[in-house]
Amino acid sequence: MSDNESPLIHAVGHNYGAIQPTSTCQVDGTIANEPPSFTARNAGILLVFSSQFFFACMNISVKLLNKLEPPVHAFQVIVVRMGITFICCEIYMVVMGIPDPIIGPKGVRMLLVIRGISGFFGLSGLYLSLQYLSVADATVLGFLKPLTTAVAGCILLKERFSIKQAVAGVCSLLGVVLVARPPFLFGSLSTAIPEGHFLPESTPAQRLSGVAACMMHVLGATAAYTSIRAIGTRAHALHIMTFFALGSTIMASLGMVAFNISVVYPTSRSWTWILLLLMNGVFGFVAQALLTMGLQRETASRGAMGVYIEVLFAVILERLIFGIIPSLLSVIGAAIIMSCALYVVVSGHRSRFPDVFVHSNLTTS
Repeated sequence: MSDNESPLIHAVGHNYGAIQPTSTCQVDGTIANEPPSFTARNAGILLVFSSQFFFACMNISVKLLNKLEPPVHAFQVIVVRMGITFICCEIYMVVMGIPDPIIGPKGVRMLLVIRGISGFFGLSGLYLSLQYLSVADATVLGFLKPLTTAVAGCILLKERFSIKQAVAGVCSLLGVVLVARPPFLFGSLSTAIPEGHFLPESTPAQRLSGVAACMMHVLGATAAYTSIRAIGTRAHALHIMTFFALGSTIMASLGMVAFNISVVYPTSRSWTWILLLLMNGVFGFVAQALLTMGLQRETASRGAMGVYIEVLFAVILERLIFGIIPSLLSVIGAAIIMSCALYVVVSGHRSRFPDVFVHSNLTTS
């Protein structure tokens, strides 16, 4: 089915940040379009790749917050991080004169609300899972997102889902299995997982809770990625981030009240506590900005494949900070995942916007 059959994407609206391809003058005086460079053709996926480094850094900061005494609940971390993101977004849009900084552009406001709500469930699922899973394990379990997002994009947005992408997704799942090594395939938990790979205090029941939270993260992120792709360039990247930040801040605050979660204040190592919270907010803001701009420029399926590179950053950072050494199976699984992601980038089809190349929404309005 052709891409232009989806009413979610092709409604009339403002096109934020679009520029025309570079033109050159031929000998006869006619104007010819220069062929796009590798960077221009893959701008979206490269932005997604860049975002994953900052997401890995953000997850490390969450993990370090969980190791402090007393630990900071995931909802409080969300309130702080997304509160910082909301303030940054609003200040930037007001200063740069971007229209509708609070309510967003007409025609996509319902999609923006969906993005905000689904983003909260995706983010809270990730943060809750990090209480009982390592950063690398939470990352690889989240790699179900590309397959679910590709299916959602195919069904809801009428995007193409090629056989190449399907094969790459299945092979990537094999890599995920090798990294996660579920006990029902690899034996008991004690023999399947090397010492130090998970938190020592995590029980099998807690680990199961972490996996369930990761599945909530996958479903929420799938809806968020699909809604971002449906919005496209009809809204500024910071409009999308503003709704995500505001929705997450409100819902996390209500969650703290509903579940009677106390606000944690630092009792010791206050500078470490404050620094980690600020790092979480800054890294999260940069990562979300890069990811949003990347997903605006890519199909849902190909853009979601780009998140696979996060496992590389997660493994390296956990090795440097926590001293966790991945097993041989983890290395093989990560290599499979990375190879599939690279294959999708190299063999991927062109963007939905063949005659329009989009540059950073953070530098134009």
